[in-house]
Amino acid sequence: MIRAIAIDDEPPALKVIEKFCNDSGFIDLQKTFTQPQEALKYLRRYPVDLLFLDIQMPSVNGVDWYKSLNVNTMVVFTTAYAEYAVEGFNVNAIDYLLKPYTYERFLLAAQKAQNLLQSKVGSTTTGSSLLIRADYTLLKINYDSILFIEGLDDYLKIYLTDGKPVVVRMTMKSILEKLPSDLFSRTHKSFIVSLDKIESIRNKIITIKDKQIPIGNRFEESFLDKFQQ
Repeated sequence: MIRAIAIDDEPPALKVIEKFCNDSGFIDLQKTFTQPQEALKYLRRYPVDLLFLDIQMPSVNGVDWYKSLNVNTMVVFTTAYAEYAVEGFNVNAIDYLLKPYTYERFLLAAQKAQNLLQSKVGSTTTGSSLLIRADYTLLKINYDSILFIEGLDDYLKIYLTDGKPVVVRMTMKSILEKLPSDLFSRTHKSFIVSLDKIESIRNKIITIKDKQIPIGNRFEESFLDKFQQ
């Protein structure tokens, strides 16, 4: 079961989500809120897997509110305005629902959340792949195919053994939480490397596939400990 809450300033919209969650059979809608601040108090005590969150509310913009949470909780945005959809995807939303939406459309979004949650459990068990969202697509990337990751402002560039690099809107902190710590190490504020892809280290410079990656003073000790192991 996916633990969820819904936030919308319109009670009828919350009733729709409540009914659709019940009909789905795999979403446990634990509570609904018309006030984002009340939802925030709840989340501090009872973390959930998924938020259904309205974007345009009188007191706050839902996207800005979600950013302020600083959590990895999945989110499906709901909105009556199509122009807000891009905002939702800019924060790696699972999906957005344009009101009024059907049960079939709701179920599609819910199943995306279910698949992502199951993949997180699976990757923890198998330790074989990373699941991320890029260009509105859910991508499965084998750990073994990652050379290194470069941070570029609000984006990451994942360099692979074959094919073009994958660009995702994500933070270094959040992707590190998804990567096995025994296979990857942060070497610099802007770089994460795959330890077994390192070809050489000289004068605090790592070489991987002709690319030179710096080792920052802050990360040097922890990186070298991992590499030597």
